[in-house]
Amino acid sequence: MNNYMKKGLAILVLCCFAIAALAGCGGKQTESATVRIGAKSMTEQMILQEILAQLIEAKTDLTVERIEPIAGGTSNIQIAMENGEIDLYPEYTGTGWLTVLKHPETQDAEYMYKELNKQYNENFDMSWVGLYGFENTYTLAVRAETAAQYGLSKISDLAAVSDQLVFGANFDYFEREDGYAKVCATYDLHFKDTAEVDMGLKYQTLVEKKCDVLNAYTTDSQIAEFGLVTLADDKKLFTDYRCSTVVRNEVLDTHPELRDVLLLMEGLISNEEMTKMNYELNTNHRLESEIAAEFLKAKGMID
Repeated sequence: MNNYMKKGLAILVLCCFAIAALAGCGGKQTESATVRIGAKSMTEQMILQEILAQLIEAKTDLTVERIEPIAGGTSNIQIAMENGEIDLYPEYTGTGWLTVLKHPETQDAEYMYKELNKQYNENFDMSWVGLYGFENTYTLAVRAETAAQYGLSKISDLAAVSDQLVFGANFDYFEREDGYAKVCATYDLHFKDTAEVDMGLKYQTLVEKKCDVLNAYTTDSQIAEFGLVTLADDKKLFTDYRCSTVVRNEVLDTHPELRDVLLLMEGLISNEEMTKMNYELNTNHRLESEIAAEFLKAKGMID
């Protein structure tokens, strides 16, 4: 082999290495263009994970990895975020405030959200982006006919008729400082009687008229299943639990288009819509992906 051929071969080999290196870089770029969405192990969170995933897939070129729901609640999913195992997930303002930051309760929802964003940025290099519109907080529920009979739409309406009604709740609600006693003191309620009910059967207890008023969560699927009425917390007793997306800032900086997409979630979901979606999963046993796609199509967010 002459010198010209040797030089040509050497150049060819170098070119091959260069192409391989570029291909390797391309592989890394593809990997970095993947966002990992987490969720807690609960119905509502799994639906929200799928809504976020489909919205990001539809509006960006990012690849979405859906992380298996994380058991153990907020403590475990917060650790996963801090360790970079997931990039974003849906969270509730009250949970971030009380459980993660360990602050005392506050009824000032706007102050809470502003401080959450500030302190998550300072402490964890994370942001809260886009309030979805619904909140999964404490409420009181009654049967539709009870609401109609006594003209009940807010908790303060109970003051005039509570002595004719039985209040039902799981055992610990009667023991908690922010439970039964605080509700009664705040709204001047004096129920005829109380009934301890099993957590898993409490809605059936209300439907079967073993009690008339029940402690509940605003987006529980059973509210839609049994056609119950939730009463507005007109004195703002309960802590705010609005839902938003917590995102690692590193991911937002790398993929600025992600913030714009997450802001599309602002005010997108009402309490009634979230309750209905929970009902579709819990009662009708539909797939999260199907429920999410149907919702986003109805909102004109995806084709």
